[in-house]
Amino acid sequence: MPSLQPYSTFGLSASCDSIQPFTDVASFLSVYNAQKNNTDKALYILGGGSNSIFTDDFDGTILVNEIKGISHFDTESHHYLRAGAGENWHDFVTLCMKEKWYGFENLALIPGSVGACPIQNIGAYGREVNTLIDKVECVLLETGEQVLLSNEDCQFGYRDSVFKHELANKVLITHVNFRLPKHYELETSYGELTALTEPTPEKVYSKVIEIRKSKLPDPSELGNAGSFFKNPVVSKAVYQAIAQAYNSVPHFVVSGNADLPATKNEQIKIPAAWLIDQAGFKGKTLNKVRCHPTQPLVLTNLGGATGSDVITMAKDIIASVQHKFGIQLEPEVRLLGNKGLISL
Repeated sequence: MPSLQPYSTFGLSASCDSIQPFTDVASFLSVYNAQKNNTDKALYILGGGSNSIFTDDFDGTILVNEIKGISHFDTESHHYLRAGAGENWHDFVTLCMKEKWYGFENLALIPGSVGACPIQNIGAYGREVNTLIDKVECVLLETGEQVLLSNEDCQFGYRDSVFKHELANKVLITHVNFRLPKHYELETSYGELTALTEPTPEKVYSKVIEIRKSKLPDPSELGNAGSFFKNPVVSKAVYQAIAQAYNSVPHFVVSGNADLPATKNEQIKIPAAWLIDQAGFKGKTLNKVRCHPTQPLVLTNLGGATGSDVITMAKDIIASVQHKFGIQLEPEVRLLGNKGLISL
């Protein structure tokens, strides 16, 4: 049975029945259609493997998306890009910077593939990718029909999209189309970016890489899946209750429910890393899984970790944060058992 260890940046020891890469829709459908009627076996479509953790041997076939290609045209006001879902995300961002197709600079060095970016609605340092996505090209798994979803169709939310709900396990993303305005404001209001003097897209790009490298472990050196948990968004009342007990609570105001009056409209994002640190997990180790000392939002594989270790550590963190703050953390990573996705 082939090993899944090279296909997940967390690097747990796991195997599956078969691994089938595909480079276009036709090759995908030929493999998928041959496998899908075998109800005894599971199927899972994998991109860069930076957000999927195999906690057990997978009883089925892994299909690896290797659809490549990047095209560009521009108008007086916008750049338009079409990228294959199998393209490496950071390499794509770097190419855009080189060509002066600006907008992605805050999203540099995020691990994973282009095809994963709309699923997660990836974001960092004040920018979310949904603001730059024009359309997403998909294949409906049931029929093989190719469809084009608009930005609105994707129902983007914080680390969320229709691909995690109504379309979960129902489509293959083949390409993502981006629309980048030529005139826009740089996003430098978040974290260390506020210290930039006379910021340019290149300065933001370089600073984001510098920050991420200083705080986050390189998956090629220390197995990890990036941010393990989502940053929770809470009501203003919940935030104020926590702020009364702690001198300084990092927080960011996010848009609330437009149907509510302004006084009740605000929602507050509190960094999960701060909550985890306050709960005493920063640097803590359970068997071979460690909560990273410089970024507690990241769990790492010290070498030889098991799926059980990961699940136990994650559940301990969730329970402790819930007990201390009344906030339920949710995983950002996708955890897979022997039959597919599992929840905590």
